[in-house]
Amino acid sequence: LFGENAQLTVKKMLSQPGQFASEQKIEVVGPRGSLKMSILGPTRKDTQIEVSLSDARTLGVNAPIRESGDIKGSAPCKIVGPCGEVELQEGVIAAKRHIHATTKDALELGVSNGEIVNVEVKTNDRSIIYGDVVVRVSDSYALAMHIDTDEANAAAASGTVYGRIVR
Repeated sequence: LFGENAQLTVKKMLSQPGQFASEQKIEVVGPRGSLKMSILGPTRKDTQIEVSLSDARTLGVNAPIRESGDIKGSAPCKIVGPCGEVELQEGVIAAKRHIHATTKDALELGVSNGEIVNVEVKTNDRSIIYGDVVVRVSDSYALAMHIDTDEANAAAASGTVYGRIVR
C-alpha cells in the first residue's frame, strides 16, 4: 500500500504502551462509500479495520461487534494506499467496548479477565451506563476504557472522562 520496505511513522502515542497512530493514512472502501483512516501500529499479523457502527453504515458494510482480533467471518472491504490497493475478504469490525487493566488494577477494581461489567459515566445532561463492557487483563496494558466515537457522542463525552463500574 505504501511501497516496498515502507515503515509506519509514529504520529502520536496512544493510551496503551507501545501503541501509536501513524502518519500514514489509507482509504477504506465499501459498497456504499469510503473513509480516510489512520493506521495504528505496531503492525500485526492480521489486517483489521475497526469502525463505529455509523462508519459501517457510511461504508455499506455489516461490521459485527467483536473483540479486537476476532475478525473471522467479519465484513469485507477494499483498502487503498498511495502505492496500491488490497481487497480484504474479512476484517471490518466494530470494536466491543472494553477496559484494559493490569493484574493490580483488576484486583483493585474487583474484576477478572473476560468479565462483562457495566460502567457509569456522568456528564452534563448525558450521563450513561455502558453495558456489556468486557474486561481485558494483562500486565502490558495501562488502565483505560475504550469506546468508539458513537458511544462517546451518546454521552457527550470528550477528552478524559472518568467512569465507575456498577453492578
